Amino acid sequence: MAVGYYPGCALHGTSNEYDQSIRKVNNIMGVDLVEINDWNCCGASSSHMTSHKLNVALNMRNLSLIESQEFKEVLAPCPLCSKAMIEVDKELKEHPDLKNEISQEIGIKYNNTVKIINYLQFVEKYYLDKLDEKIKVKFEGIKAACYYGCLLTRPPKILQFDDAEQPTVMDEIVRRIGLEPLDWSFKTECCGAGFALSKTESVVHLCNKILTNAKDAGADIVVVACPMCHANLDMRQSNIAREYGTKFKLPIIYLSELIGLALGLTPKELGINKHFTNAIKVFEKFVRV
Repeated sequence: MAVGYYPGCALHGTSNEYDQSIRKVNNIMGVDLVEINDWNCCGASSSHMTSHKLNVALNMRNLSLIESQEFKEVLAPCPLCSKAMIEVDKELKEHPDLKNEISQEIGIKYNNTVKIINYLQFVEKYYLDKLDEKIKVKFEGIKAACYYGCLLTRPPKILQFDDAEQPTVMDEIVRRIGLEPLDWSFKTECCGAGFALSKTESVVHLCNKILTNAKDAGADIVVVACPMCHANLDMRQSNIAREYGTKFKLPIIYLSELIGLALGLTPKELGINKHFTNAIKVFEKFVRV
């Protein structure tokens, strides 16, 4: 059975290495992942502030396209994208009048047959039991702070994924590929998300707190599964150094990149060379660079 793939705008743009690494890993793991044809932006953090109906329409169109292309399950690696579609799917189920109204306005139909999953759910379902036989490198001795951010598990009643305050799925995946996941306090704290440009000072402040907690816990790397979390924690380390005088130099790595390294792919093949903070050095003794 083919699994649909909704990369969203970030993975086709500023977070291209997330898309690149997901595809490379998927080729090795042998899951039939097919990008949705003619998908549109989910509206991210702006459409619902502009118009609720616009937000519903954007996501209903994507859901309708997925349904018409006969995918029952779709991977949306960006937590904001997956959350947006899951929320709209639920709202359309509970408010048939709204669904009919939007359907007539944009000329589409949707029967609520689609399931949206995030990257952690995808790995857990399609990769986890195969990892042991595929792994070529185990990163023994590397301590990882698994950072879920505020979107992967919230709102819990709608997403119904892992524990909203103490999630463990990423920790288990990281453990399976040979790293030591740390018990730390900021794994679900907000990094500032989409306020990176409009409220940069707030984002720098929040990222400083997160990275400080990770470093204090003994982290060698921070593992993420969100484009906004990666961008904020990776590229804002220079801002933090100027503002707070702290030079973390702490690698921020996508879970898909980490799995790819464990499967024997090189940092360049996975796009790790594109990061602002050097994320290759910590793995030099384990992989080809």
